Amino acid sequence: MFSDHALAASFLSPLVLQSPRYLSDVDPWHGHIPFAFWATLQLRPSTFVELGTHKGDSYLAFCQAVKHLGLSTACFAIDTWAGDEHSGLYDASVLKSLRLVHDQEYSKFSQLIQAKFDEAVNQFEAETVDLLHIDGLHTYDAVKHDFETWSPKISPQGVVLFHDTNVRDRNFGVWRFWSEISKKYPNFEFKHSHGLGVLGVGKNLPEPFLNFLNLGAFERQTTMDYFAILGHRSYLLRRVDDLTGQQRNLERELSQIYGSRCWRFTAPLRKSVTAFRSIFSASGGNAMPRPGR
Repeated sequence: MFSDHALAASFLSPLVLQSPRYLSDVDPWHGHIPFAFWATLQLRPSTFVELGTHKGDSYLAFCQAVKHLGLSTACFAIDTWAGDEHSGLYDASVLKSLRLVHDQEYSKFSQLIQAKFDEAVNQFEAETVDLLHIDGLHTYDAVKHDFETWSPKISPQGVVLFHDTNVRDRNFGVWRFWSEISKKYPNFEFKHSHGLGVLGVGKNLPEPFLNFLNLGAFERQTTMDYFAILGHRSYLLRRVDDLTGQQRNLERELSQIYGSRCWRFTAPLRKSVTAFRSIFSASGGNAMPRPGR
């Protein structure tokens, strides 16, 4: 039973239960989209910055929440859009595809900044970033450097998110940095979808969000399970879209086959084969002519 009924009720917000409008084929962040909606609802950040955006699943989820709530949040996605050792290298088509969605839906309050994180940091004033999502190169040194470089930009209401806190292979070191930094601030860690660490860095966090970070063991586990279930729903929505697309492609291919000249010309042959199979089956398989002695 939740002692904070208002917090529990906020988890049932229509926004939290909303379906994501955009899901790419890169799914590790899909499971955290409902929490992204809730965090935006509670924090109502003036400035949101994401370090490492790739195809945009996490970033566009936050933008969707900002637009839905009618907030005046300024959103910034920072990435080279060239890839790295963990995401893999990719070409300009990734950013081009992202822009097609982003520019139409969110360009009034959002910018995609193609730059290295260290190059972009000076574009932001000190203590102005209310929500920072770190999801770039996932080595220990890289994550620590990103946090330390951007820490002066975090506001007194600031929260920092770390993706992949639950990945311990391929030289991922977020888990290691998280184990260190989470000892210094109020925090919450989701284990599903590669893990998401939520760090309350600011000293003046909104009360509902601070209550979330300070949940007791039972309520914390219940919250983890709840958002994991909602997150799995996002994954299933993506799979349904994939299967629906595959079905449509197959139907289109079949339509092309059935409408082809070759299919029409071979219709008599197919009828003959069908008739032969029926006769062969009815005779118990003995209708085949025997070879002469």
